[in-house]
Amino acid sequence: MDDQASEIDEADRKILRILNGNARKSFRDIAREMDLSLTTVSKRIRRMEEEGVILGYAPILNPEKLGFDITAFIGVKILHGKIVETERALAKDPSVYTVFDATGEWDAIIQARFHNRSELNDFVKKVLAHEFVEKTHTNLVLSVTKEEKRVLI
Repeated sequence: MDDQASEIDEADRKILRILNGNARKSFRDIAREMDLSLTTVSKRIRRMEEEGVILGYAPILNPEKLGFDITAFIGVKILHGKIVETERALAKDPSVYTVFDATGEWDAIIQARFHNRSELNDFVKKVLAHEFVEKTHTNLVLSVTKEEKRVLI
């Protein structure tokens, strides 16, 4: 996938809005809703998948219902010149949901979820033990007002 923006027209945008509302909706139902042929809808979706506009399809899960009671954002200060390799190493941990390469005081910001404080404690100690990590700063999420998982267009 390259970083260039794909040529997305209004029909593609409408397909994406429909899939954002229900990614399980059949191509036939999308075609009917848009008054397009099934072949046209299928080709457009396949093209957007191939171009990397659509990265995949996944259910949106509620982390709290799965026992992840702690969400943390962890700022990480990384030794100069070692940012990319350190971010890639930290991203491999299954607790990590997002790694942002950031500006400001922290070189990277990690979003991670944990079942309990002990898991969080172990994770932070593991991050601090990484040879290129200088320091961390952890913020715990108390409640979530909005967390949009989709890219709305």
